[in-house]
Amino acid sequence: MSWTLVVVPIIAVILLNLPFGEGYRKLAFPAGIFLAVLQSALVLLPIENMFPYGACPLSPFVFLSPDALGLLMILSVGIVVFSALLVGWRMTDKTSRKSDFANLIILAMAGMNGVILSGDLFSLYVFLEIVAVSSFILIAMDKNREALEGSFKYIMLSAVATILILSSISVFLMLTGSTSFSAAAAALKQGNHAAVLASGLFIIGLLIKGGIAPFHGWLPDAYTSAPAGVSIFLAGIVTKTTGIYTIIKLVSYVTGYTGPVKEILLFFGAVSALLGAFAALDQKNFKRMLAYSSISQMGYVIMGLGAGNPLGVMGAAFHLFNHAIFKTQLFVNSAAVEQETGTLNMDRLGGLSDKMPVTGATSVVALLSTAGVPPLSGFWSKLLVIVALWVAGYKIYALIAVFAGVVTLAYLLSMQRRVFFGNISASFSNIKEAGVSFTLPAVLLSTITIAAGVFFPYVFEKLIIPVQALLGLL
Repeated sequence: MSWTLVVVPIIAVILLNLPFGEGYRKLAFPAGIFLAVLQSALVLLPIENMFPYGACPLSPFVFLSPDALGLLMILSVGIVVFSALLVGWRMTDKTSRKSDFANLIILAMAGMNGVILSGDLFSLYVFLEIVAVSSFILIAMDKNREALEGSFKYIMLSAVATILILSSISVFLMLTGSTSFSAAAAALKQGNHAAVLASGLFIIGLLIKGGIAPFHGWLPDAYTSAPAGVSIFLAGIVTKTTGIYTIIKLVSYVTGYTGPVKEILLFFGAVSALLGAFAALDQKNFKRMLAYSSISQMGYVIMGLGAGNPLGVMGAAFHLFNHAIFKTQLFVNSAAVEQETGTLNMDRLGGLSDKMPVTGATSVVALLSTAGVPPLSGFWSKLLVIVALWVAGYKIYALIAVFAGVVTLAYLLSMQRRVFFGNISASFSNIKEAGVSFTLPAVLLSTITIAAGVFFPYVFEKLIIPVQALLGLL
């Protein structure tokens, strides 16, 4: 049943933290790794009806069988959680903090699965908040000034998003007596102005949670100040699930791809793609540059959705998955650099590829995919988005997407030059390649990026084409 993807991680967290079982807390890391691998394997196993529809007997929440995009997201969650746990466990010092980190990751994993599988607006809200609260604590785990500030900014803006989302749900509940997707969609089809306002509030709330410009103020500080494993988790999947994926879900199940909705998505997507790209050009901190890059890349997803045609929806879905992979990899690489050199200031680095060949090589793969260089997977998803915008008549937005891609290549090549190319500083002459906790996920993610690009026709047919069915939900 679909609900087991939510209930099992929650039960695991409860059992791992029973007051009479202190020793069980040490099992949080292997439990998290097991759940992440199992979740990924369940999606990839060729078994029909692996996740049938079913209401959980242990809760009032409604869970749906995941659609094609939902399966992609469930797979993405498993891969990113696996990578974040490996890196975070290695870079966290105290045993108690290791256990806290793993437990919070498992809890947030349950919340994200709930977001993906939820079948009504209220269930969606509850699981969004589970992920948000877990993320607040994870960001502040180091308890230094920067971490607390980053967490506080996230809390404040997330609170605004929560107010908007709850207000939206309240309006739909008063209008229809239900929080189901179908009831909200019916109210909108009737042309009810209050329902239109409610849907707008919900979308704005999700734009905040997704860090889309100009609602991105919390994101660079949260990503940069968080511990390395948490940064991987946030950038790789949290904002993608709680913000971007949920927007796709709301548009597909509730608002539909109407003219005003598409114009809103196109505008904010273009602003995010450009603003994030240009802001990344001026960064010296490795993680902060990647944070602005995330803002830019999510602009592509929103623009693809705004095209409102099958090609655009497929491109948005594929780029959402690709971004989860290549951005997780780049944050893993930044964590490896931080672990070995003690700094993320790119102006102090250089020549690290000689000492860290795996990290340097996998970084090249990720940056080329991010920039949309063929034949890597990022090229195909960006191409789908650009072509979708062009054929839909949004030629200006298609050109914006191309231009943002050129800027992306510029700042990522600058990053590679400043961190991995050139002559190594004498102060780093004795460093070595990062351990297996860093190289294993980096190689795995690079392999996925290369394979998804080289075997794109197969991936497109089996995983991406089914996503276009989202257009026919209403």
